[in-house]
Amino acid sequence: MIGLIQRVAHASVTIASEGDDSEQAEHVTGSIGKGLLVLLGVEKDDDIEKMQKLAKKVIGYRIFSDENGKMNLNLQQAGGELLVVSQFTLAADTGRGLRPSFSCAATPEQANELYEAFVAYCREQGVTTQTGSFGANMKVELLNDGPVTFNLQV
Repeated sequence: MIGLIQRVAHASVTIASEGDDSEQAEHVTGSIGKGLLVLLGVEKDDDIEKMQKLAKKVIGYRIFSDENGKMNLNLQQAGGELLVVSQFTLAADTGRGLRPSFSCAATPEQANELYEAFVAYCREQGVTTQTGSFGANMKVELLNDGPVTFNLQV
């Protein structure tokens, strides 16, 4: 399981939806202030245990500044929020050629199950958690704070 995390000042996800007049309308599915944008990739061998391990790591990762300007606080200590967006392209094999292979990616059913479980687990830990829309074509807007970006894998 892969979590690409970005420390943000704010972030949001917008998706297109069918309007009553058959025109494409956009609406925000999730929006946060200070916190972490988590791009979540699920691979074939991932399970609930790996999901919990990654969620604990995301929530506990100390990448927010303390009173001395050192990255020493985790998400909850900094009073931050989470925006979790499914990102199957993180599971791509890019080692050969000029086209990614997705043979390591989980099936959509497995990925959605673990994505939903990740979101639920984070909420159970008391973290304000917003989401994108699984499988949708999303537009993610963010103001990266730092920039600070880490690739977490379990």
